[in-house]
Amino acid sequence: MAHSSPQPSRPPRAPRVPVHGVLLLDKPVGWSSNDALIKAKRLLNALKAGHTGTLDPFATGLLPLCFGEATKFSQDLLEADKTYEAVVHFGIVTNTGDTEGEVLSTKAVDVTPEQIEAVLEKFRGPIAQVPPMHSALKRDGKPLYEYARAGIMLEREARQVTIHQLELLSYEAPFLRIRVLCSKGTYIRVLGEDIGAALGCGAHLNQLRRTGVGALTLDGSVTLDEFIALEDGQRTQALLPVDGLLTTFPAVMLTDVLTQRFLHGQRLALGKEGVALPAESGRARVYQESSGRLLGTGLMQEFGILAPERLISTLSE
Repeated sequence: MAHSSPQPSRPPRAPRVPVHGVLLLDKPVGWSSNDALIKAKRLLNALKAGHTGTLDPFATGLLPLCFGEATKFSQDLLEADKTYEAVVHFGIVTNTGDTEGEVLSTKAVDVTPEQIEAVLEKFRGPIAQVPPMHSALKRDGKPLYEYARAGIMLEREARQVTIHQLELLSYEAPFLRIRVLCSKGTYIRVLGEDIGAALGCGAHLNQLRRTGVGALTLDGSVTLDEFIALEDGQRTQALLPVDGLLTTFPAVMLTDVLTQRFLHGQRLALGKEGVALPAESGRARVYQESSGRLLGTGLMQEFGILAPERLISTLSE
């Protein structure tokens, strides 16, 4: 009786380890945000990770990835304004609003830079947008793109978003390059389609690159290929510290005694303790003065009261 040869055993995977920080990833085209996150998490062998808002697979640019304690602050980036550069292709409408869809219609393009600028002005400030069917928004637990792939079109309510800045960078027919600074939830694909519709020629998005998320930019970012090429020890050095997400908040420094009280969730009357107070009330990043260790975030309230908001555990583990 023939015996099958034993299969070679795979070496055991190293146990995942606590990794804390933020990777500013310059996402390549063709990768989903989740696939990029999984790849980076595997390369770092990290226990816990999350991203800060998806980029479409056809889009490139800034995708901040949070690891360990930094995931507690990822919601701040989800809520933050975003900056994009995009190329709008006039004259062609697709069913997805970008290059990945099927062409629905074509039309000759005969518009001037002056006409474009006049239309762009209509999209600056608060506007209403109808979310696209090809999006990750969920209806009855299923993302809209699953309905779209099944040929099902659903009614979507328009949502209010804000276009803080909309700049014409260049125009060489049929391609319009724009820079957009917008509120969370803005679909640049829809903006491109709506600009084309307002000009009467239709449009889809040919390129999309995210260059900013809140105060974070592509400065100091790494591509996926660059991150893969690093040695294991170099990859953690490529991460921003956890407080890299909190640079827009004023800092509050606490004594060792106040640190313990803060970490136990107590509200602190800093004015009575002689602690230097931020100029304004609102969110603050809080440190232990003696070690420089980030403790978390707090809310500065009236009369110099600091209320703990999000606390982090020790980063020395």
